[in-house]
Amino acid sequence: MWGWGKAPITQYEVNNVKKYNTAILGATGAVGQEFLNLIAQRHFPFDNLKLLASKRSAGKVINFQGKDYTVEEATEESFKDVKIALFAGGSASKTFAPAAVKAGAVVIDNSSTFRMDPEVPLVVPEVNPQAIARHKGIIANPNCSTIIMVMALKPLYDVAKIKRIVVSTYQAVSGGGKEAMAELEEQVQDIVAGREVTAKILPGAALPKHYQIAFNLIPQIDVFKDNLYTKEEMKMIDETKKIMEDDGLRITATTVRVPVYRSHAESVNVEFFADVTEAQAKEALAAFPGVKVNDTPAEMAYPMPLFTSGKDEVEVGRIRRDYSVEHGLNFWCCGDQIRKGAALNALQIAEYLIEKDML
Repeated sequence: MWGWGKAPITQYEVNNVKKYNTAILGATGAVGQEFLNLIAQRHFPFDNLKLLASKRSAGKVINFQGKDYTVEEATEESFKDVKIALFAGGSASKTFAPAAVKAGAVVIDNSSTFRMDPEVPLVVPEVNPQAIARHKGIIANPNCSTIIMVMALKPLYDVAKIKRIVVSTYQAVSGGGKEAMAELEEQVQDIVAGREVTAKILPGAALPKHYQIAFNLIPQIDVFKDNLYTKEEMKMIDETKKIMEDDGLRITATTVRVPVYRSHAESVNVEFFADVTEAQAKEALAAFPGVKVNDTPAEMAYPMPLFTSGKDEVEVGRIRRDYSVEHGLNFWCCGDQIRKGAALNALQIAEYLIEKDML
């Protein structure tokens, strides 16, 4: 049978699965477009489909599966008769999620608005599907870097409880939106042509200062907090504890923007309470849904954004002992932050709700 952790639904099963009216808020953005790609690829069983966006994008026509859909401006009345509302993220969630729930929809939200709300489940379906049943109309999608990391952490945590995590991220510019991707391309062209480089987007368009990303690394994603960690770093710390349901986890993070178009990479150091061998780690990771072990040093085989972009799996490699502590392992993981880090994870939650008849 089809389901969130299995193969995409077949056309035969589409015809025999109950379908629900579905809305996508933020349909014209990168995550919204990925929602449409995945709905088609996975044969997601929707009935009517409503595409919503800001007033600026309203009126655009999107051809999807041979049918033209006109993008509508999102209002609080947009969710009448909608049962599944996929929110691509952004400040609109705060306004429209309560309205959608009031109209009878279940909201799966990609923004940070509700992630740390104790009343809202924060879910990666392969990791903590049991949390879905606790929803009260809104289910939060974690931060993309958090999703990629916990996909690799959970199978290891099930082998031996984790004591401490040190993570450094290498995050693609697409995490900063289409404008950041365009700026990287423009800067590379300017450098090659010997022109002066301008920076207007990174580390954040709203920030008072901007840096060149081409042939550079920027160790700031989002704003700095009072504790000198960035908001992105604190998201990884707080969200991981909530997803793993372990407030005792000790976690520190450094998040870095790198000149890569798509797919985030992470260097993760894990200290366990008991010994975990490389062989045990590889076996557990290989058996975990949504994870692919790519770790053959003799053949120079390891995860890279070049090969994980556009893929559903989180790849894990460079698995090796950390000899500086008693029970430590290092690994390197890589995943497409627009797919598993955003749209795919949200759609899998919706698939789970359908499969378990929880709508």
